[in-house]
Amino acid sequence: MVERVEEHKLPPPGTRLTMEEYEALPETNQIVELINGVLIVNPPPLLKHQLVSGRLYSRLQPIIPNGVLLYAPVGVRLAKGIIPEPDLVWVAEGSQCVVGEKYLEGPPDLVVEIFSPGSERYDRRDKFNLYQRFGVREYWMVDPDAQYIEVYRYENGAFVRQGVYGPDETFESAALGKPVDLKGIFD
Repeated sequence: MVERVEEHKLPPPGTRLTMEEYEALPETNQIVELINGVLIVNPPPLLKHQLVSGRLYSRLQPIIPNGVLLYAPVGVRLAKGIIPEPDLVWVAEGSQCVVGEKYLEGPPDLVVEIFSPGSERYDRRDKFNLYQRFGVREYWMVDPDAQYIEVYRYENGAFVRQGVYGPDETFESAALGKPVDLKGIFD
């Protein structure tokens, strides 16, 4: 006879949690963020989101100059009670961000957020302000439907919009110090 294992469930989105409660949550492949002490649980991404994420990861992996490139789910602990989970994140060698056992600690050098239905406003406003506040060197917002990447660089305490790039364009990443070719990313 097979013994039934009780499934661990997450608290409902919007629940206020302490760091200790957040860290005691069961392991999951869902994107589970703690923003200002509030639990954010995102539904699984659409296939288009995952394809763009995989292609971007494959495009970036061979050109990163050093450090480590990671994909979701990976928590970035920016401060106590603030742990977003970006779609892609790069930590340069010698970065302010430290690769810990459970989280990345501190602001990464590159954060990529790929819009999902209902996430664009959150990524544009809340996460933009969060990443800017903590000094992420470069922030990319990717729209798989409209097929563009909007790039921001951190300069003098604020994000500066570098540009918006379409599916057949190449742009220079200030953080990576290399050109990024977008051909085929949105196919």
